[in-house]
Amino acid sequence: MRIDKFLKVSRVIKRRTLAQEACDRDKVTINGKLAKPGTKVKEGDIVEIRFGENTTRFRVKKITEHIRKEDTGEMIEIL
Repeated sequence: MRIDKFLKVSRVIKRRTLAQEACDRDKVTINGKLAKPGTKVKEGDIVEIRFGENTTRFRVKKITEHIRKEDTGEMIEIL
C-alpha cells in the first residue's frame, strides 16, 4: 500500500492530501529513508513523521484497505 493512503486509512493523518504534502516536504521516512507519496509500505516497517518539533515514530503491524475507527490501533504500534 502507498504510504499516503496508509497514513489516511490508519488515521495518523486526517486527509490523504495532507499525507501527500508531508511526504513531498520530506517529513516522512520509512526505515530511515525519505518517503515520497507513492512509496510502498509493508508490515514491519518503521515510519517516522515530523510535525514541527514533534516526531511520531511507529511500526506498521497490519495493512488493510478499510477499517473501522475503533480498530485503527491494530494497524500501528507507537514506538
